[in-house]
Amino acid sequence: VQLQASGGGLVQAGGSLRLSCAASGRTGTTYTMGWFRQAPGKEREFVAWITWSSSTSYVDSVKDRFTISRDNAKNTVYLQMNSLKPEDTAVYYCAASRRYSGTEDEHGYNYWGQGTQVTVSS
Repeated sequence: VQLQASGGGLVQAGGSLRLSCAASGRTGTTYTMGWFRQAPGKEREFVAWITWSSSTSYVDSVKDRFTISRDNAKNTVYLQMNSLKPEDTAVYYCAASRRYSGTEDEHGYNYWGQGTQVTVSS
């Protein structure tokens, strides 16, 4: 399975971005998709996950601002990010898991995309 993330960029605080992650290859084995991020000098952290049946979960710091969704026909997962803050600045990674249930643990994900940079200016 290969994951290609896109949609990052530079945006002012309060703005919006939508990240996309397109999966290819043996996508029939991946059920839960997740987004993680890593800010400079910090460890990678969980942002959101979505299961095959579209159950979702978010880290508290992005609840009510970010929305994860998926289009199974297109093998694509999205992260709509609204009301962006400077502290959202990070490289965002999408990940795919063979698990049916969601997990915040990055070790529960089997495949990773290359990352896309999101920079929010104040």
